[in-house]
Amino acid sequence: MKKMELRPYQQEAKESVFQEWGKVDRTLLVLPTGCGKTIVFAKVTEDCVRQGKRVLILAHRGELLEQASDKIAKATGLKCATEKAEETCLGSWFRITVGSVQSMQREKRLVQFPGDYFGAIIIDEAHHCISDGYQKVLQHFPGAKVLGVTATPDRGDMRNLGQYFESLAFEYTLPKAIKEGYLSPIKALTIPLKLDLSGVGIQSGDFKVGEVATALDPYLYQIAEEMAVHCQGRKTVVFLPLVKTSQKFRDILLEKGFRAAEVNGDSQDRAEILAAFDHGDYNVLCNSMLLTEGWDCPSVDCIVVLRPTKVRSLYSQMVGRGTRLHPGKDHLLLLDFLWHTERHELCHPANLICDNEEVARKMTENLEEAAGCPVDIEEAEKEAAEDVVAQREESLAKQLAEMRRRKKKLVDPLQFEMSIQAEDLSGYVPAFGWEMSPATDKQKAALEKLGIMPDEIENAGKATKLLERLDKRRQEGLTTPKQIRFLEGRGFQHVGTWQFEHAKNLIDRIAANGWHTPADINPQEYKGA
Repeated sequence: MKKMELRPYQQEAKESVFQEWGKVDRTLLVLPTGCGKTIVFAKVTEDCVRQGKRVLILAHRGELLEQASDKIAKATGLKCATEKAEETCLGSWFRITVGSVQSMQREKRLVQFPGDYFGAIIIDEAHHCISDGYQKVLQHFPGAKVLGVTATPDRGDMRNLGQYFESLAFEYTLPKAIKEGYLSPIKALTIPLKLDLSGVGIQSGDFKVGEVATALDPYLYQIAEEMAVHCQGRKTVVFLPLVKTSQKFRDILLEKGFRAAEVNGDSQDRAEILAAFDHGDYNVLCNSMLLTEGWDCPSVDCIVVLRPTKVRSLYSQMVGRGTRLHPGKDHLLLLDFLWHTERHELCHPANLICDNEEVARKMTENLEEAAGCPVDIEEAEKEAAEDVVAQREESLAKQLAEMRRRKKKLVDPLQFEMSIQAEDLSGYVPAFGWEMSPATDKQKAALEKLGIMPDEIENAGKATKLLERLDKRRQEGLTTPKQIRFLEGRGFQHVGTWQFEHAKNLIDRIAANGWHTPADINPQEYKGA
């Protein structure tokens, strides 16, 4: 059998797993859907077997177990035992077991295994592993090295995978996979159809599916009309909140001339429908979240998300059904809608590619402005990032202009100290704890009101001294900081030593002269007394 060669990033991923296992017991591998995570863990499994370990592949669905077993056989030539329903690996000479978590967690079954039976455990779709069932199994084998494999590292109930896994061995991002030619480019098309979800409640960190279905129902015919414009000639998968909504939408699409089919968990002919869709007998496949994991049809080139979600992992899984490469497919078209949700952040195409929340928001705004035109998400992200930088620069320029304007009105503390010839202030060193603490907001506001720039005041002690001095000068009828700033700005010397009234009279003369210094006054030689 020809040995399966790993792609460069897959080889790096495999090596990183073993490096991490040298340091920790539980590590995580993140690869986008379509980037061969099953191949990677098949090769990890092969190396574990070579080391003499038994390996358990743990998953929550039968399809995933079958896929894993099939891929391991094709990639390594190794056969797997099964731990599911009536089947057991106990007594088998195979070193690899694919096990259903639902079966494994049963006490009767679990106690039959010694705690050191498996040397390594690999969890497929690891974002599920925080659940109690998985944890029960994992705790039964405390000495095993654990690898979690997922395309989607965040979980709907917001419980962080970092609570269980000790490190991230390797992560391959969607933008990188697209750039390196391993996944299809994605074009996002925002449909200018406003769907109101503002009345939909939240449960377990996401929108309540029943309420979403109710809110979506009035728009189904309009959505079908939009699809008739944009999805003709494409192979389309539609994700919907409920089975009954999915069936209703299939019927509407049939009315519109689509060759539409629907599959759900109860479909007796599910395998036949999926095969017929794959062969091109249908051009639209409707489902109620059944196809988010463990189903591949690379020729899909259009995804319609009618199950709005706050959960990035779920959104990524839906879109991931269309990102695989296929001959003749140059991009995936992703239909997005103008969902109105009020306070709740909703996943949009931007969330597939943007790490920065600010950039994601800007990209979503830009896509909404370009509604009706497909836009490449990488280009959209780049444009949004540039827009954010430009906005920040504009905001900074405004802040700096405001600061300069403010500074024009205020006198620098050092200039003030030199002007009033206050060596005790310029040489001040705080002695007590409270004096060393930063100046309070109240002190800063008082100083600014009196005309002193507060930003340069290092400590509360100095601020106190300055405020005391300013009060004393007011009582003695000496110049104010604002008078000092104005007159010294025109070249007059040591205005701080002048009387208030004298400075006032001089400023009045300058004002009466059209804000020009009178010709008979030389500021450099002028004495304020």
